Order: sequence, then C-alpha cells, then structure tokens
Amino acid sequence: MKPPFHKILIANRGEIACRVIRTCRRLGVKTAAVFSNADRNARHVRLAGEAHRIGGAAPADSYLNIGHVIGAARAARCDAVHPGYGFLSENADFARACAGEKIVFIGPPAEAIAAMGDKSAAAAVAERAGAAALPGHRGAAQDDATLRAAAKQLGFPLLIKSCAGGGGRGMKIVREEKNLTAALASARREAQNAFGDRRVLLEKFIAQPRHVEVQIFADRHGGCVSLFERDCSVQRRFQKIIEEAPCPVLHEQTRAAMGAAAVRIARAANYCGAGTVEFLVDGDAFYFMEMNTRLQVEHALTEMVTGCDLVEWQLRIAAGEPLPPGAARLRMEGCAVEARVYAEDPSRDFAPAPGVVTAARWPAESKKLRVDSGVDSGDTVSEHYDSLLAKIIARGETRAAAVDTLARALVQTAVTGVRTNVEFLHRVLRSPQFAAGSVDANFIARSGDTFTAVDEVRAARARVMAAVFLALPDAAAASPASAWTRCPGWRLNQAAVQCFGLRGDDGTRFTVTVHGDGLRMRVVTADGESDVENAGRDGETVRAVVDGAPAAARVLRHGGVVDVFTDGHRQTVQLADAATETADETATGGGLFAPMPGRVVRVMVKVGDLVDQGDALLVLEAMKMEHTIRSPRRGAVARLHCKAGDSVSEGAELAAVEAEAAP
Repeated sequence: MKPPFHKILIANRGEIACRVIRTCRRLGVKTAAVFSNADRNARHVRLAGEAHRIGGAAPADSYLNIGHVIGAARAARCDAVHPGYGFLSENADFARACAGEKIVFIGPPAEAIAAMGDKSAAAAVAERAGAAALPGHRGAAQDDATLRAAAKQLGFPLLIKSCAGGGGRGMKIVREEKNLTAALASARREAQNAFGDRRVLLEKFIAQPRHVEVQIFADRHGGCVSLFERDCSVQRRFQKIIEEAPCPVLHEQTRAAMGAAAVRIARAANYCGAGTVEFLVDGDAFYFMEMNTRLQVEHALTEMVTGCDLVEWQLRIAAGEPLPPGAARLRMEGCAVEARVYAEDPSRDFAPAPGVVTAARWPAESKKLRVDSGVDSGDTVSEHYDSLLAKIIARGETRAAAVDTLARALVQTAVTGVRTNVEFLHRVLRSPQFAAGSVDANFIARSGDTFTAVDEVRAARARVMAAVFLALPDAAAASPASAWTRCPGWRLNQAAVQCFGLRGDDGTRFTVTVHGDGLRMRVVTADGESDVENAGRDGETVRAVVDGAPAAARVLRHGGVVDVFTDGHRQTVQLADAATETADETATGGGLFAPMPGRVVRVMVKVGDLVDQGDALLVLEAMKMEHTIRSPRRGAVARLHCKAGDSVSEGAELAAVEAEAAP
C-alpha cells in the first residue's frame, strides 16, 4: 500500500514522538524530529531520520513556538505535521498556520479544535447532541460576584476547572463556601500560567465517579465510529496513572449509549481524525466532561484490544483516505491494562524528580506486553517537561490475566538515577480494591498513603542483597584463570570478612559486615544479622537463601550508588569509604550528597574554609523548592564539586567537610 505521506515532522518529544516514528518506519514514511536545547541528545532525536533545533529548553521557546515549528517543517520539506499530544496538539492557531503553509495538520480541523478546546463551548455542543453535561456554571461572565452566586446556587462541594487545557491544571475542589475566593484565585493563576487563559468554570463535584472515555475516529467522507471505552479512574492530582479497557463495571447498555453519544458529539463538532470524548460515570448515569481533540496518552489500550494501529489511522485519514473497511464492525478482544511510569516521588505528593537516568531496564516485549518509552540509559529527565518515562501495557484474555502480566512486568522494570513511581504502581495493581475493580477517580486521594508506606521487611531484605552483591565477584565477568576472583575478603588462616559503609534512602548511615563466602555468609546490617547460603552473582542478578528463604534481586550499580530491585520494591543505598565509615552519623568521610536531582543556586563556601556544624554550605533548588545543604561537623571544606547554576543528579557528591583535627 502506498505510504500516506512522503515525510512528516513530529512536533513533539519523548514517548509519543518515538511512538509515531515506529509507525512511520513501518509504513515507509520519512520522519523529521524537533528538539530544544534540553533535548539535543534525546531518544526521539536519535530515532528520527533527521532532527531540527527549535529553541531553548523552556516550552514557550521551542515546542510551543508555532513559528519555530513551522520553520522546521519548511526546512525539512515535510508535507505533514504530527503534533502528538500536549504542546501544540490542540492549538487551533497551529492548525491554521500549517494550512497556511500548505502542510497537512494530522488532526482535526482548526474549527473543531477551537469549538471543543473550550470546555464551556464543548459542553454546549454535547448538550445539542443529546449528551448530558454535569450541572454547573459555564457562562461568559467571570467576575467574582457572578461566580460566587453561581456557586451558591450549585451547592458545595463543587469543582473549579480551567476553561482551556487539562491535565489537572487549574482544577480545585471547593468543599466550603469560605474557601471559594482563595480557590478561584489559585485556579486562575494556574490556568493563566499553563494555558494563557485565566477563565474558569464551576461544576458539581461527584464524590466517587468513574472516569471513562470513548475513543472516536472520523474521516472526511462522513464516516465516524466509536472504538469503545477506556477506564481512567486511577489518578493522582487529577492525572491518570493506570488505565484499562474495557471499563470493568460498565453495563453493555451503558457502553452502547456512551459510544453512540460520543459519535453524535463528534458529528456535531464536524470532527475529523482521532478524538476522545470523556465522561464521568455515577452509577448508571454518565455526564459529558470534555473532548480531547488529539490522540490520547492511553491510546495503546485501544490498540491492544482491537488490533488497530491508531497512528496509521491518523495518517491515512489526514491524507484523505476513508476509515478502514470494517471499522464499524470491530470488537474488543480480551482486556488491556496500562501503567504510566513517571520520574516522580509518590511519598512527596508525586513531586517530579528530574535528573539523569543512569540505567533503564524495561521488560521484554511480547504479544501480550508492550513498552512505549522515550527514555534510555543515560538520558536526562528535564524539569521543563512532563516526567513520563514510559507506558507499560499488558493484554490478557481476562482482566485478571492482564493485571497479573502488568504487575510482573513492573517487577522486571528497573530505572535508576531518578526516583520513579514503579513500586507505587505495583502496589496499586496488587491491591484488593483494584483487583475487585472497585476504584474511582478519588481512590488515590483517599488511599494513597497505603501505597507509599515504607515496607521495612522488604527494605531490610534488599539491604542484605546489596551486601551480597558487593561482597561477591561477578560470575559473568570473573576470569576462571584467577583463583583470587573467587576469594573476596580472603585472609590467611582467618574467615573472610568484608566491610562496607552505606547510606540509606533516608540518609541513615550504617556499616555492613559480611563474614564468609558465597557458600555460607553472615551479613550484619543496621537491621540485624542474617544467615546467607548458596549466594551467587551473575551480572545484575543476585540469588541466595536468606534466613532459610530463597531470595533474588536485580542490582544496578552506578558509581557509589547501588539500587536493589526485589519483587517490585526498590531500595537505594550509597557506598561510602569503608576505611572511614562507622555506624555513627558523623562518620561519612565528610561527603555531602544531593538528596534529590536539582540545580545549585548558591554556593557560600570555598575549599579550605573553616565551618561549624550546621553552617550553610550551598543551596539546591529542586521541585520548585530550595534546600539548604549544611555542614554535619566542625572542620574545613575539603572538596567542592559544584558551582552556582550546575544541575546535579540524586546521590551526587556536592562537597566534603573534613573533621577538625583533635588538639
């Protein structure tokens, strides 16, 4: 079949850019990527046929700059542009700019984007199409008096939402009237900063809704179909992290009614291309929420249960072709579940965790497992962009089978250098609530602490496996010609003993002592003593019998940082100088390490300066907060590894203070 285009520009980055490139390669379509200064060496740049720089790291200077993107399309001589999702994908002005340059915009008409991109206007379109919208205020009047009056009439609790954009920005729950004014001000600021539009609307707040969306496709020849629904109810901060298809609690009659309503809405908007109509479901009732005029992040779920390539559908429809034959007769086969892996810290309210990915180990793909990623080992997660690392999607004949496959895949996932939500996702998938399908859009907000609590038993076991890893030679790398490779910690006429100074995730410092060899060892950690037998290390894999129970772990080491992955749990420790390490908190060789990825904004000392315990040495800016690094002791600054403006990764040594010599 003839390729729909000769060459397309992918006006996006990360996972979705890599995803579009994959389909284009299969279809024989050439690709050109764009990149900002921060993405010069990004994976999507490496994969594309060619790449064009479009500006600085800030999105406004690059991925949101219409002139720069159009200029790249002209320079690359592209006949079409795929906007991905986010950035300019739902920007009507960008669609018009493409048309003005006679470049095909792979998306809906600008008029449809404008009509459905404004939530108030979209609700009016939906109501004309016979779909009920949530009760609320969507009027043009935006003064405080009008909104306060509308809120009183609507009643509390209620939801404030931005009229433009999504992703949870500008969204606030107001439970009492006294909090309305402050919430309105905050929502307007967020909306203005995110979308350049401070307008908001008010809606009735439903305490336990399901968030269910319907994938639709329309062509330029009058064809329009529903490709069924996806349940996106597992969310944090109003952003989805686990999705599935089909919705496990939707009745067939409701499913058919929602699909029909989504098609009517698309037709009423004169739609063309891929789109998603989102609903809130309350029991058997469903309410129109919004329409996303683009491909969704979770489109892979629909692909897994229908066997379709939705990016190919986008390209062919944009090229003027009709919907594929049989599109209206498609059926869902089996179930699919998707987990979004983010660089973030669930224990800190899911704060983004930018930094360098020192290692990325994704599970092997198969017919039942798919990994869509935009990150490889050595890549940087920039603070300027969304922190999505990958989507892992599993398929099964039943929901339980798909969930089990996904949970096992998360166990096989290992990302180091940045904090991730992998363990959090694994715990959610293995929870009885998710297994029963009894979750809603506020499930994480109610139960999140359950999935972030420290598992002390697993953490202790992981520290033992870290010690075993450090104490044993690597069988995959050891030379059989040398007897010394099999004798770690060997002493003449004495049992082998090895000591390691370690620092835990929480900053706790402790010494680990390992007595014996791989056949029989005694490991002493801060948690106590463990008997280890039949231990072996092969590459990244460590196996042993610990206190009578079989144990296995994947261990990744990057410099002095050791990450241990065991049954979905990740434990990170830092290796210190064993010659100077003791169990007390001051004996760390003087090293001061970055507690998280960030940027050094101020350095107050220089090498040789005398400092007292508690003196401020430097200030690290991370996750929009400043963190002061202070001296742990009285002494002299011995090492300084950074300067103002430097970006540092978690665990990087920033400075060192040597203790003052005793008189």
